[in-house]
Amino acid sequence: MLISRLVLKNWRNFRSIDVALSDRVFIVGANASGKSNFLDALRFLRDIAKPGGGLQSSLVHRGGLSKVRCLSARKDPDVELEISLSENEDSADWRYAIGLTHQAGGLRLPVIRYERAWHGDEQVLNRPDTHDQSDRVLLTQTHLEQISANSKFRDIAKLLESIRYLHLVPQLLRKPEGQGAAVDDPFGRGFLEAIARTPEKTRKARLRKIEAALKSAVPQMKDLNDTKDDAGVPHLEVLYEHWRPNAGRQREDQFSDGTLRLIGLFWSLLDGDSPLLLEEPELSLNSAIVKRLPSLFYRLQKQQKGRSGQVFVTTHSWELLSDLGIGAEEVILLTPSLEGTKAQVSSERKEVRAMLENGLSIAEAALPFTAPPTLEQFNLFQ
Repeated sequence: MLISRLVLKNWRNFRSIDVALSDRVFIVGANASGKSNFLDALRFLRDIAKPGGGLQSSLVHRGGLSKVRCLSARKDPDVELEISLSENEDSADWRYAIGLTHQAGGLRLPVIRYERAWHGDEQVLNRPDTHDQSDRVLLTQTHLEQISANSKFRDIAKLLESIRYLHLVPQLLRKPEGQGAAVDDPFGRGFLEAIARTPEKTRKARLRKIEAALKSAVPQMKDLNDTKDDAGVPHLEVLYEHWRPNAGRQREDQFSDGTLRLIGLFWSLLDGDSPLLLEEPELSLNSAIVKRLPSLFYRLQKQQKGRSGQVFVTTHSWELLSDLGIGAEEVILLTPSLEGTKAQVSSERKEVRAMLENGLSIAEAALPFTAPPTLEQFNLFQ
């Protein structure tokens, strides 16, 4: 099942957007246009739905409702999010919508203004209901986060809590000590632990696939394995071939940033079939490798039993978007304005469609629309 539509109102950069989503979603825009905030809307819904999460903790983690509210909201301050889930791009099997506001007076806790869910054409949740009216404290929690209350739309909760996020920070992975659990980077400090928790047969099979892929980028590398030190701390280890036989074993603290990011990327793509959110996967990678990432996503999605999972990618990379296989319907253009960032599927722009029909890549057709309009002022040191 894929997330086929996202509607945001007053969420961070976005005053009001409504975009259709495909199997692969490439999110492009200028600096500070809201690419990470677009992904964070999905992470926010995931954090509400996941065990141990919930509405209040998800908002506290982000600094409170006032911190996620769009600065352009003015007299319409409620924050609203809506998603549609589909088995394919031609149907809307599930829909979930939530509106958030502050309590009037008192502690002014964030509360639910409405929470709704549909299965096809049937509405299976509509809050506030009579229980909420008799006890307003109930509106501080969503039904999405409560197993006892989400039985009629649990498919939505399961999909949302399965969302994965990758923004591997090599410095955290190499030196995790002292970072603490507050670091919200499951593929930074916790990446090696995640590998170690994977069943041995699956773990070894994935590492063999990753090693085979990495050899194309790092030919002298072989024998990628997981290991543990004397204190039981997990590590990754490889053998680098050189003039001294078997003397080139290295652990992750000696890997390059690019090697670590590639390992994290490959592992995430192999690790399940749930939606995967990728922040700028091109970082630290050679441009020739970056060019091949879109086709890699596609191949893994189509392997074995149909799709291997929906992929969301934020990127600035011309090389990544130069793949001629990327369609205009797969690219979301973010355009900042005084009234918040606008989001538009690039296929809705006739100029983009015309350039693609003439054989240009999405990089040539769409990226020029993401350039800041006053970029000529950047040269301030003349």
